[in-house]
Amino acid sequence: MLRDFVPGDWPDVRRIYAAGLASGVASFETSVPSWGEWDAAHLDVLRSVAVADETIVGWAAVTSVSGRDCYRGVVEHSVYVDQAARGRGIGRALLLRLIADAPTHGIWTIQTSIIAGNAVSLALHEAVGFRVVGRRERIAQRDGIWHDTVLLERRLP
Repeated sequence: MLRDFVPGDWPDVRRIYAAGLASGVASFETSVPSWGEWDAAHLDVLRSVAVADETIVGWAAVTSVSGRDCYRGVVEHSVYVDQAARGRGIGRALLLRLIADAPTHGIWTIQTSIIAGNAVSLALHEAVGFRVVGRRERIAQRDGIWHDTVLLERRLP
């Protein structure tokens, strides 16, 4: 089941996010921010959680890419799925909901930057219609190791 994210979901979202960060291929971030920092960084709309057996097993949210008005319809998203729940279509469902709901909030482009070594996330995004628009080589280090990122976007009607 998918539903809107509410502030009370933060402990589970934080847990899933922390496990993703620990994987070393989900983000260059190494620690989860406080609720206040996370909440301030993400738009109030297009926040979703996936629930299975009354437990939150995944989430998705978006941030603005720019404060400039000309980019008001462009967002960058994050999607994370609990390790124990992977392979069940949860990430796909979260992304499809995001894609379906985004136009009602004036969004025309959803973009993401994925660490090149995260083959599962890259395949998921391409499967739901994201297209590769570029690659940044050796863009950042994580734990002393240089990584490339792949830039993807999904244009909406």
